[in-house]
Amino acid sequence: MKRVALLGMPNTGKSTLFNRLTGAHAKVGNWPGLTVELLSAKLLVGDQMVQLVDLPGIYDMHGFSDDEKVVTTFLSTQTTDLLVVLLNTSQLDRQLNFVYQVMQQDIPVLFVMNMVDEAQKLGIHVDAKGLSEQLGVPICLLSAKYGQGMEQLLPAMRQVLTATSPSRHFADDASHVEKAFAQCISVPSQASHALTESLDRVLLHPWFGLPIFFAVMLLVFQGVFAIGKPLQDATAWVFNEGRTLLLEPWMATWPPVIQGLLLDGLYNGLSTVASFVPLIVLFFVFMGIVEDTGYLSRAAYLMDALMSRFGLDGRSFVMLLMGFGCNVPALMGTRVIRSKGLRYLTMLVIPFSLCSARMQVFVFFIAALFTATQAPWVLFSLYVMSLLMAMLTSVLFKTHYINNDAFILEMPPYRFPTLRQIVLRGWQEVRHFLHRASRFIVIGVLLVWVLTNFPIGVNAGSIDSWAGQMGQFMAPILSPLGISAELTIALIFGFIAKEIVIGSLAVIYGQEGQLLVDTITSHLSWIQAYSFMLFVLIYTPCVSTIATIRNETKSLWLTALSVVWPLCVAWCVSFIFYETATYFVRA
Repeated sequence: MKRVALLGMPNTGKSTLFNRLTGAHAKVGNWPGLTVELLSAKLLVGDQMVQLVDLPGIYDMHGFSDDEKVVTTFLSTQTTDLLVVLLNTSQLDRQLNFVYQVMQQDIPVLFVMNMVDEAQKLGIHVDAKGLSEQLGVPICLLSAKYGQGMEQLLPAMRQVLTATSPSRHFADDASHVEKAFAQCISVPSQASHALTESLDRVLLHPWFGLPIFFAVMLLVFQGVFAIGKPLQDATAWVFNEGRTLLLEPWMATWPPVIQGLLLDGLYNGLSTVASFVPLIVLFFVFMGIVEDTGYLSRAAYLMDALMSRFGLDGRSFVMLLMGFGCNVPALMGTRVIRSKGLRYLTMLVIPFSLCSARMQVFVFFIAALFTATQAPWVLFSLYVMSLLMAMLTSVLFKTHYINNDAFILEMPPYRFPTLRQIVLRGWQEVRHFLHRASRFIVIGVLLVWVLTNFPIGVNAGSIDSWAGQMGQFMAPILSPLGISAELTIALIFGFIAKEIVIGSLAVIYGQEGQLLVDTITSHLSWIQAYSFMLFVLIYTPCVSTIATIRNETKSLWLTALSVVWPLCVAWCVSFIFYETATYFVRA
């Protein structure tokens, strides 16, 4: 099978094109000689199936950053039949040297000039045929965002892949590329970025920029709960009716232990977690809109001055924001940070990001114990707390992990994502959830059921069960935080994966959906619930996160610190909140 590599500088729309070509059906794979995983997918080009590989975005083919090393190592060790190189048509003057460097590779090249829609609005016109003749390489014009010109891309790829002789590159030096671009591309003397410039004057204001950013995040949370709560209730109702009308009559003659295992264990756990998927999907759709518009890059810029006081920079803030989705890719994304000290410090603070797995826990408890008006503010407070804990950690450890690297960040023009991009992002989150459900949640809820129902003959979830004994053993440590034995058991399993926490509670209490919500409401006060959420927010990250830190750093010290430090901080923060809140409520 022939291999096609997708390459480009950051902010050229490479990920958008990859998703459009593959339909978001890519898989992550290991490559010999590389210490990093890359996305790849099979793609039908003409009458042959090819492997499309998404390489990291880089600025220089001869650079020394981790991403640049990944690209050069891949091209030197892996057989590549075609390089599809994306260029941002609205910013071609910044990419001329990169074009020349790519043409020096002994690999057939296809240049894709993306974002032609933006270029046309700026008055930029490209003579693709003339430029192709001067450079000796095929060139396609397209807009990956809107699908414009996509009908030309696959035939062009097929033509290069089936050519009997490789294409001739005519660029003998960088000046040749510059002259060719100057002759074939017309650019107005002053390209208008009026909208971007007008918005930046407000959104990047030194005084108003940060308050606006936090206001935007609060609006995101408001939208998530306003739209998602009815969807969550409907999903829970469907699962509850499915159990009552279908599963229970069907299993009526089965042995009680099997019914308990499948209904009270597996079904209750999975259905409770699944009922909160609409809220999770909505959150990441909204966050995706904020990110794809280019606003998150501005947020990183705004935060750079503040982050530098804590030993971090704007890139660290970007990774913290990425951690809101999942800590693992955010940790892997720190490879772009050249300074070892800054990279390690950033990896130490990323696990404090409120990831999607923790989000499921918080959505459940917030929906159960707080009103619709209070809910967005409670969730917002948890996000603020996650940032505060990250800052506290960076302050305490910045003298040990010193940053000596410069801060470089792309500032793309403002764009609004298409409906297709929004739908794909939501679908990717569902796929991620289902993938984790098949690995961790199923095993977790079954294990919880065993621990809550054995030894044989004890009442499910009672003190006499194995789980009850575990909870009682840990009670002296967590009871000062208002965390009950049942919640303690859920926390223990949450170390494997935070997604298991809610499923564990469903199994422990033998309830699902609204019944579980009612049970939690009757057993916990809002102070206990918030203390528990603080602990979940801060305490030891999941096994996958710890394994990633170990794999990326090869440091036992940093790995151990990432386990012990959050656990100690979580206990202290929850203790202070619980005791303080209880005192004032009693007073």
